[in-house]
Amino acid sequence: MSDQRSFVPDPDNGRLLRDAFGRFATGVTVVTAASDDGCVAITANSFSSVSMEPPLVLWSPALASARYPAFARAEHFAIHVLAADQASLAWEVARNRDALQGLSANAEGVPVLDRCLARFDCSRFALHEAGDHAIVIGRVLRASIGEGEPLAFFGGRQASIRVN
Repeated sequence: MSDQRSFVPDPDNGRLLRDAFGRFATGVTVVTAASDDGCVAITANSFSSVSMEPPLVLWSPALASARYPAFARAEHFAIHVLAADQASLAWEVARNRDALQGLSANAEGVPVLDRCLARFDCSRFALHEAGDHAIVIGRVLRASIGEGEPLAFFGGRQASIRVN
């Protein structure tokens, strides 16, 4: 990898920093919560497991997102790990916060998708502002697992990841 180049992130090279972040292949999730207007949903690739005991996960919404206030207020939310054949769902939710009206709800009243690779039903454990995003940490109350190939992105484009 002799073609590596180093740089100091600054406002003049934001695209370069975004490209560097994009070198990390990420899965895609849809996060849902109940709001006064029904289901609020957001597409997020900033998901990670944090702890097994207690069971914690995190995701990071942008503070500038119009959807952020609903998620900041939510005591409960669900994180859905999407399958490769759910790319159109991810894009629809990214464009429209209200794309998922009419879903069934879990025990906490959070709207949930019927099908995904994994789902984590969470209660808010902590919320921290971090730069232009927040870090939302959820305690996993229940989890479910499905089968399929993962929806993933690398370098800003959908990537194919084969699971044997």
